[in-house]
Amino acid sequence: MFDWLVEMLSYAFIVRALVVGLIVSLCAALLGVSLVLKRYSMIGDGLSHVGFGALAIAMALGIAPLAFTVPVVVLAALVLLRLSEHSKIKGDAAIGMIATAALAIGVTVLSMVRGINADISSYLFGSILVMSREDLTLSLWLGSAVLVLFVLFYRRIFTVTFDEAFARATGLRAGLYNTLIAVLTAVTIVLGMRLMGAMLISSLVIFPALTAMRVHKSFLRVTLCAALVSLISFLIGMSLSYLLSTPAGASVVLVNVAMFLLFSLANALKNRMR
Repeated sequence: MFDWLVEMLSYAFIVRALVVGLIVSLCAALLGVSLVLKRYSMIGDGLSHVGFGALAIAMALGIAPLAFTVPVVVLAALVLLRLSEHSKIKGDAAIGMIATAALAIGVTVLSMVRGINADISSYLFGSILVMSREDLTLSLWLGSAVLVLFVLFYRRIFTVTFDEAFARATGLRAGLYNTLIAVLTAVTIVLGMRLMGAMLISSLVIFPALTAMRVHKSFLRVTLCAALVSLISFLIGMSLSYLLSTPAGASVVLVNVAMFLLFSLANALKNRMR
């Protein structure tokens, strides 16, 4: 009955994709709750476009993709944060400006540089074939760092998320923790975009948080539920991708959409029964 599962796990590249995907799904879901509540969820989309441009440049220069892309996207996250706080170019406008410019740079570089053995669609929409052992190792280290930092500073992230003005009034360095959220998000986006693709990675930030909010109200319960939903959705999505020969990233997104609709229906039925 589960012969397909044993067969799927016999492929090393699928196992690598599963490990990286689970780490990214967990990190994205945890950070996604804060980003959605702060109405800054589209930062994931913007940073993924920056990541695509950075990956293209790294490939053209023959540099290790993740080692080059992580610092570039972290810098972009800090620039976006600063623009949103201290510039007339706010939130979604800043994200859109940087995202479209970076995407254009990436497409242009890949189209002009000859000899690059790359399929643009695999970076736009993801591919489980691009995960190397080096990517796995780096992803494990960086993903673990994101999770540890989130847990260590959970209470401060909670405070900054719900009432930044109160946090500043009590002496909490809100700017520092906003920066921490932005940096952790940037690292998570880079780790996941090669698997999910630049066009789809933001779904891992948005959907689990919105899904959990259909049935829970407290920050802790929403965060835990979002993490569980994200992990389950990724596993189901990867399994369907293997069984149906569909793109991994798209399959995971569609399962997330289905989970959101299911939780929304459950919430509607619960409210009707009251």
